Amino acid sequence: MKNCSNQKQNLVRCSCSYSPCERKGICCECIAYHRQMNQLPACYFSSDIEKTYDRSIKNFIRTYK
Repeated sequence: MKNCSNQKQNLVRCSCSYSPCERKGICCECIAYHRQMNQLPACYFSSDIEKTYDRSIKNFIRTYK
């Protein structure tokens, strides 16, 4: 995992509730990971939806219809 000079600032706005996530605050790594998994990162979801950990694109579309 790369070091990110913005990680501390990013953590202030990071809405990911998955505590052991090694990508927390490293947005480029987070986006790349979730893109590879055909998902969206936590910051695309409201806090109540994010806590379900269903980060699928299908869930995003269903939630915001």
